[in-house]
Amino acid sequence: MCGIVGYKGKREAYPIIVDSLKILEYRGYDSWGVAISGNLSTSVIKEIGMIGDADSLGDASKINRGTMGIGHTRWATHGTVTIENSHPHLSSDGKIAVVHNGIIENYQALRKNLKKKGYVFKSETDSEVIPYLIEDFLKNKKGISFEDAFRKTLSLLEGTYAIVAIHDGFDTMICARKDSPIVIGVGVDAGEYIIASDVPAFIEHTKNVVFLENREMAVFNGDMKIICSVTGKIITKKSQVIDWDIEQAKKGEFKYYMLKEISEQKETINKAIHQDDKVIQDIADAINESYGTFFIASGSSYHAALSASYTFSRIAKKHINVVDSSEFPNYEHFLTPQTLMITISQSGETADVLDAVKVAKKKGVKILSIVNVMGSSLMRNSDHSLLMNAGPEICVLSTKSYTSQLSILTLLAYASVGKLDEGKALLRCVANHVGELTDPKTILSTVEVASYLKDKEHLYIIGRGQSYPTALEAALKIKEVSYIHAEGFAGGTLKHGPIALIEKGTPCIVFAPNDETKKEILSNAMEIKSRGAHIIGVSDKDNEIFDDFIKVPDVGHASPICDIIPIQVLSYYLAIFRGCNPDRPRNLAKSVTVK
Repeated sequence: MCGIVGYKGKREAYPIIVDSLKILEYRGYDSWGVAISGNLSTSVIKEIGMIGDADSLGDASKINRGTMGIGHTRWATHGTVTIENSHPHLSSDGKIAVVHNGIIENYQALRKNLKKKGYVFKSETDSEVIPYLIEDFLKNKKGISFEDAFRKTLSLLEGTYAIVAIHDGFDTMICARKDSPIVIGVGVDAGEYIIASDVPAFIEHTKNVVFLENREMAVFNGDMKIICSVTGKIITKKSQVIDWDIEQAKKGEFKYYMLKEISEQKETINKAIHQDDKVIQDIADAINESYGTFFIASGSSYHAALSASYTFSRIAKKHINVVDSSEFPNYEHFLTPQTLMITISQSGETADVLDAVKVAKKKGVKILSIVNVMGSSLMRNSDHSLLMNAGPEICVLSTKSYTSQLSILTLLAYASVGKLDEGKALLRCVANHVGELTDPKTILSTVEVASYLKDKEHLYIIGRGQSYPTALEAALKIKEVSYIHAEGFAGGTLKHGPIALIEKGTPCIVFAPNDETKKEILSNAMEIKSRGAHIIGVSDKDNEIFDDFIKVPDVGHASPICDIIPIQVLSYYLAIFRGCNPDRPRNLAKSVTVK
């Protein structure tokens, strides 16, 4: 859950690595570091906190001007947040530098054996065993190469890893992966390569990428050689072109990515539904023909899946099983080759989702994925995929990817009953309404509500039917970016316990779309209002029950898409008013690549 960068080419490595690490800040981190290989030695800078203006942090003047180096942003898993625990980690002789994402599960046993040989560890991390193991192989295996020592080290590691290593005296950089992402950017100039955890890190330099599979390693020494890390067999791979624009990954006139990405949703919804009609229909047919369909996702994607299950019930009269990816292994006993799994993930690298895919594959389940990142692990492990076409989502919080997921899933629901054109027409109309909802003039009422809520400690959100998953997503958005305690409930559960939390002045957001649930949810709102709650209504029409009113259009079955927009805006302004960084909420990372 952190960022890796490696560079080898003809240009000075340090500024390229630092700029790339800044782009990867959305992945979440608490410390950072860079190691640059020079003619005689490797120089290292490591710091706690944000990169900011890296030239003013640490003594950048001491970093050498070499053309090969590695960098890392660390999100602590093993060991506290200290300089010693930050990456890169060096071998005991200081000649080998390594950055690592993932978790080495057998590090304690490896560390114990290395200590017996006299190695002294400087950190608490699992990662530090890697450069020590490489060093040990080089010392004790006569004539062994850096490449072979690296590969032998991999054979001892249990767990997950994305690793990049360099060595003084060897004009070679090596990387490898197992269940943690690595992407290789192939530069325009011969012999130039940028390794990263995610494509945006190098999109300014190249759009030509190579994706490593599990247990593959790449060796860079003039050119690139990819081999199987188990057998040593050379593997031939062709580069792919990523259709992302660097301007999509920049903030432009916006101060924060979150507001920029909220504002892009008219465009991204239209892009999401711009799919091959035959592919959409084939997937819809597969849903109709399956003996049990599962939607598998985590976080916001799970809420999108849950919302879509209501849409399928309403439109297609079809039951969809929705399971949080971390819990899916408990369902493996129900799986057969006739089961269909549809996985939903922005990054395509979520560890729990990928584990769920492994479980399903063992049972012969057909895997379809809805994903935003082309070439991601999920996309490569699926039988078929649909791209969201949302472009890079940099803010840790999901906004445009969430509505893109809802749009695609709604499209599939309509296609499953032969109404694809009707679904497209509805979603094009929704996209126009979303454009209106994100207009600066329209959001003024939402900003006023944020001003009222900014000092509240607790906030509750209710909905029924399709609006219940929207309430869950709304609560997630508010608490993860503003740190206000927010909870979402189905309106009918209030009397089963949650209503005990209501007291005078307690703010409650109520989703009241113009559907069959409206009378009941307004009745629920009245129940909590009579107990002192301050009601904030999100609806197509104002009601005397509402103390504050946020107007959204009536768009029928697609109401979850429009209804979440003002809450995304509300969450953003709550963060701003409370002095929080909306792009980088504390303790969170964009891609959850560890279990």
